[in-house]
Amino acid sequence: MATLIVSYSLTGNNQALAKGLATSLSAQHIRITEPKKRTTGTIALDVMLNRTLKIEPLQDRFGEYDVVMFVGPVWMGQVAAPFRACFKQYGAKIDKYAYISISGGAEGPNPKLKDELTKRLGKAPVAVVDLHIADLLPKEPKPERKDTSAYKINEKEVGQLTESVVTSLKGSNLPI
Repeated sequence: MATLIVSYSLTGNNQALAKGLATSLSAQHIRITEPKKRTTGTIALDVMLNRTLKIEPLQDRFGEYDVVMFVGPVWMGQVAAPFRACFKQYGAKIDKYAYISISGGAEGPNPKLKDELTKRLGKAPVAVVDLHIADLLPKEPKPERKDTSAYKINEKEVGQLTESVVTSLKGSNLPI
């Protein structure tokens, strides 16, 4: 079973999770990179204006994999903007896919994520795993965006999150 993990990470958290998953699943892993540095301001504009950004070219072998797992953040309830270009360029070659995210979560879950992915890729994901940094922090005081955006997951948390994702994916229809 051939699995490709495609990741994008601004803070390094999703990159760490993607590496953990690639190791656990014996999957190939590639990263989406951008030619320009991203800021909080550009993130907000990308979401509000629904912009599709330029990314560095990726290997064009998406059709060779049984499943593609996208690992990246959710920004303001939406898929991180760098994935939009990836979906546009390679989405037609992808049969089965999942979206896995570790994002802030200070505002709660992302209930429209699956619908957005379906719209952008033209087919529903087999699985969506939406993890939150807020769940790793003490409940009191209630975590705020500034707390979650500054948090870096450690090696132990990467292992725990990877195990949680793999367990969740085994309960889906993904061929892993």
